[in-house]
Amino acid sequence: MKELIETPHSESPRATARTGASRLLWFLLIPATLLIGAFFTVKAREATSQKLEKSTDSLAPETVSVLHATRGEPVSSITLPGMTQAYSESPVYARVNGYVRTWYADIGTHVRKGDLLAEIDAPDVDQQLNQARAMLNQSEANLELAKITTARYQDLIQTKSVSQQEVDQNNQNLAAQQANVQAATANVGRLEQMQGFEKVYAPFDGVITERKTDFGDLINAGNGGIGHELFRISRISTIRVFVNVPEEYSQQIVDGANTSMDLTELPGKKFGGTVTRTSNAIDPASKTLMVEVDVPNPSGQLLPGAYANIHFKVPRGFVPLVLPNSSILFQAAGPQVAIVGKGSKIELRKVTLGRDFGDTVEILSGVTAKDSVVANPPDSVTTGALVAVAQAAGK
Repeated sequence: MKELIETPHSESPRATARTGASRLLWFLLIPATLLIGAFFTVKAREATSQKLEKSTDSLAPETVSVLHATRGEPVSSITLPGMTQAYSESPVYARVNGYVRTWYADIGTHVRKGDLLAEIDAPDVDQQLNQARAMLNQSEANLELAKITTARYQDLIQTKSVSQQEVDQNNQNLAAQQANVQAATANVGRLEQMQGFEKVYAPFDGVITERKTDFGDLINAGNGGIGHELFRISRISTIRVFVNVPEEYSQQIVDGANTSMDLTELPGKKFGGTVTRTSNAIDPASKTLMVEVDVPNPSGQLLPGAYANIHFKVPRGFVPLVLPNSSILFQAAGPQVAIVGKGSKIELRKVTLGRDFGDTVEILSGVTAKDSVVANPPDSVTTGALVAVAQAAGK
């Protein structure tokens, strides 16, 4: 009985300890739960706030900068390739057969018209000339005798000492001798000219660009066959440049128009030229107009055969508008621009592009100078989007 009474009193401290631990656990758990709940509540409010902010931002108009298209240049500049040529170029041939005695001009020699270039030995021409002169002397002697005889017979006919037939024969002989003298004189003149061709002269002012002969070379008269050319001379005081101008610019190229030329081997230097003439016909194969440009070259700095760029100033009947390339949208529908219209709403408008200058491009149609064009439109811009204009630049 005593054991039954003492047992409950022995377990009471353990129960008390458990009760205290439970109370402490609940005391810690409840604040932790409240803190966790408060944390998630704050996070939920932040997410809602961010979503609301994004929604508000999406509904707010996007700020854009606008500009206005400007007029292009009334004169268009086009650059076309060409090849420089001497204003005049001619091969120099011998006019008589013979051997080269000597030459006086080599490549690069500047010569004047009439300067002696070479001498040719032509002994056969010299002998023919001597023979012709002797025959002329013989003809002149016969003519003198015919004149004396004719005069004598004119006196004899007065006394009937000779017949009229003999007088007529002497008159005819006098006329024949006069003709012989004329023929002999002409033959001597021809051979003297042939002898003059033994000296080769420059046909015009220029520079010797080729020498194709040397001492002792056998020369054949004329330009037939191969190897008969003695020299080649070029007049470079003025340079010709022939340019093929596209058909679309053919009406704007007129005689007397000023041009400029530059060469790759002379960077930074420009040479003024003038349109001298055109072919007045469009080549059916290339659809181009042949244009000749003459460029003064008093210093001789320009050389024939060089590649050149010719710059033409072409007046334009229609002056297109110009916009920056950054304002053009290239999409599946083609090139477009974003126009800020009534109510600050975007209108996507198709445009026709002209020449591209790198930073800017010509607009042939689609916009006017009064339209407010978005300077840098995003690819996502759509028609009807509400925007706010920040500034109007580039007027």
